[in-house]
Amino acid sequence: MITRYALFEGAVHEGKTEAFRAAVLEEILPKWKAFPGALAVRVCFADARDDGAPEYPLILAVSYPDLAAVDLALASPARAAGKAATEAVLARFFAGRIHHHVTTAHEYVL
Repeated sequence: MITRYALFEGAVHEGKTEAFRAAVLEEILPKWKAFPGALAVRVCFADARDDGAPEYPLILAVSYPDLAAVDLALASPARAAGKAATEAVLARFFAGRIHHHVTTAHEYVL
């Protein structure tokens, strides 16, 4: 399985954490779930981090069966809609940057 992560590095505006989280779930998540070929979408909100660690208030993980499915999703109108929704929410609540990482996932259920 291939997982593409979006790491939101930066900070949510002071006092806006709950509004940010609600906007992500209500305004952006439906767009991310519409990506063609996506098997799973995980929205992870940070609650704590190690001293000195960079701040990632949001980590998005979208899993796909293979790299061809990732490429299809990235070229889709659904991704363009997701990007627009993301930019709109971030403009209201977030200061920072987003970077993406594509990984081959190995999952071991215990």
